[in-house]
Amino acid sequence: MTQGFADNRALQAMLIWLVVLWVWMALEPFNRFDWLLENLLVFIYGALLIATYRRFAFSNRSYALFTVFMSLHLVGSHYTYSEVPLGFWLQDWLDLSRNHYDRIVHFSFGLLIAYPFWELLIRAAGVRRSWSYLLVMVTVLGFSGFYEALEGLVAMIVSPELGAAYLGTQGDEWDAQKDTFLAFAGSMITMFIVWRSTQSR
Repeated sequence: MTQGFADNRALQAMLIWLVVLWVWMALEPFNRFDWLLENLLVFIYGALLIATYRRFAFSNRSYALFTVFMSLHLVGSHYTYSEVPLGFWLQDWLDLSRNHYDRIVHFSFGLLIAYPFWELLIRAAGVRRSWSYLLVMVTVLGFSGFYEALEGLVAMIVSPELGAAYLGTQGDEWDAQKDTFLAFAGSMITMFIVWRSTQSR
């Protein structure tokens, strides 16, 4: 039975955290138009999760994973991904050639969102457990590739002059492929952990 939102203190706390962080990150972003573009999907998916809560509520574990991922994204949208201070700190510390914050978030998409996808496939779609792990990885791969294509299309149509900042390629022509692979790799790790945990039950 779905726990009502009014009784779910943990979910309420997560929502408050995201609203506070969103307001904070909305204050004087590095580039206001880029911030708006980056937040379009936040509005869409946030509204979708709220609208479908009564019909399908994820576990608090999944909502916590959503919260961590959205927090990373909101920070990235404030600075633009290629200008996040944490990425520069890692760049200096590890002597990297570029700011890798965007790579971290793409990897985190697969690592963190794979479990909610798995939960959705198992509980709502009735997918066999034996097939679920592969289907989640394929789903993450598909979503990630679709997002890269959509991102490029939006940059060309809405604001070509903002393309480099919005896409965050930092001069790497293979940026989209690397980001997609990292998301896929993250989903593989999560599905291995889920598989191992289900085997031990």
